[in-house]
Amino acid sequence: MGVDYYKILEVDKNAKDEDLEKAYRKLAMKWHPDKNPNNKKQAEAKFKEVSEAYEVLSDPQKRAVYDQYGEEGLKGQVPPPDSGGASYFSTGNGPTGFHFNPRNADDIFAEFFGMGGSGFTSSLFGDDAFAFREGVGGSMKRGGPRKASPVENRLPCRLEELYKGTSKKMKISRDIADTSGKSMKVEEILTIDIKPGWKKGTKVTFPEKGNEQPNVIPADLVFIIDEKPHSVFTRDGNDLIVTQNVSLVEALTGYTVNLTTLDGRRLTIPVDNVIHPSYEEVVQGEGMPIQKEPTKRGNLRIKFHIHFPTRVTAEQKTGMKKLLGY
Repeated sequence: MGVDYYKILEVDKNAKDEDLEKAYRKLAMKWHPDKNPNNKKQAEAKFKEVSEAYEVLSDPQKRAVYDQYGEEGLKGQVPPPDSGGASYFSTGNGPTGFHFNPRNADDIFAEFFGMGGSGFTSSLFGDDAFAFREGVGGSMKRGGPRKASPVENRLPCRLEELYKGTSKKMKISRDIADTSGKSMKVEEILTIDIKPGWKKGTKVTFPEKGNEQPNVIPADLVFIIDEKPHSVFTRDGNDLIVTQNVSLVEALTGYTVNLTTLDGRRLTIPVDNVIHPSYEEVVQGEGMPIQKEPTKRGNLRIKFHIHFPTRVTAEQKTGMKKLLGY
């Protein structure tokens, strides 16, 4: 398999999203070059290795390719499964080739800790911690000080967290002025209460939590909710979508869907209708919570991928025609 990403992250092959996050958090903090000034070259190599492993294993499609084909599959030496819709891979030289280009390790670190493109820099290790860089521009109040531009920060959330709701605590570091006007750095814990049903793009604003400067109103701190990919479900508004693989026999004679919901319940859904390629089984009320109507939920939409046999004998064809009345 070449590079063993599971070994690099120190997890087993059945590791769940939260296991990967915990492992990456620990190792990224351990090997971040800023934390290893006396061993920077080795730390940079390990940091890059850990980031690449997390990038692959935390992405369901990349992980599927890696599990089936190993590092060679990511490099485009063999085609990945379901390659027709693999938006996470760029086309290689061959007609079915795909190539995985690892992202910059610092970008992955920034995205994981919610610092991507936001004007934050990491100030501490061990907790989610941020230090402010003032935004450019801002608005000027007539006859008064201007207000610094809002500082926006992505907050990646797992689908389970957006389904059930959760609280996230973020440590920030910022400059404030004491009574004498002298600047001093303080740390503060902000609590973000994520409500069930929140969607990507939802904003949480903490007014005037930026650095204090003379004649400037501190910037607002804005967290923007983002959704991490899920290994089973995809979200469409308030609906959840899952795809099941079925054989042709199951599609024609009946199939039972067994699912574990985002809150850990087991669902058993018998499908008695004939499953054709565009068929969807809709389960009312098993989707995402509806933010403005907490007692209601969207729907669970089950799609199907039908596996047709690659070869049918003449005897089988005759039997099927007779069975189907042709």
